[in-house]
Amino acid sequence: MIKLISCFLIAIALSMDTFSLSLGLGTYNPTKKSCITLSITVGLMHFIMPLIGNIIGESLITFFTINSNFLLGCILLFIAGNLFISILKEEQLNADFSLIGIFLFAFGVSLDAFSTGLGLKALEINKYFAFLIFSLVSMIFTFFGLLIGCFASKHLGKKASILGVILLFTLGIFHICK
Repeated sequence: MIKLISCFLIAIALSMDTFSLSLGLGTYNPTKKSCITLSITVGLMHFIMPLIGNIIGESLITFFTINSNFLLGCILLFIAGNLFISILKEEQLNADFSLIGIFLFAFGVSLDAFSTGLGLKALEINKYFAFLIFSLVSMIFTFFGLLIGCFASKHLGKKASILGVILLFTLGIFHICK
């Protein structure tokens, strides 16, 4: 039971970035289809990334030093910059979530799941079950983050969009400096 609780706590910790970033993206009123696609993609990446991390193992990681925080920070700053430019041009981003953008977002927020896959052996739990929990929790957190962001946007208008850019920019800087 303790191992299962630990697994859920890890899944929640892995999903917190996703949730906060989804809040920011939700302020741009993505379509329901975009919300579902983004949530499923993030969920899949939270299954695939720890699986890859687990397969590669700790021995190969000594050859590669992946600074996942820096990479995530750069992706977030890129997204924040694009959203800021859209605000300046007064464009609407209703359904403009491209597949590449969705993949980059999902990849960026799943990088920490990669390193989690490396140390998962310490939990002594079925790794595929753990990956499934990571996947489902991150998918749910992403979806609700997007919904809450959309709700805020409808009630706060352009202020919510600016708040979303500030949130993404702040998190990007935070991850780069981490």
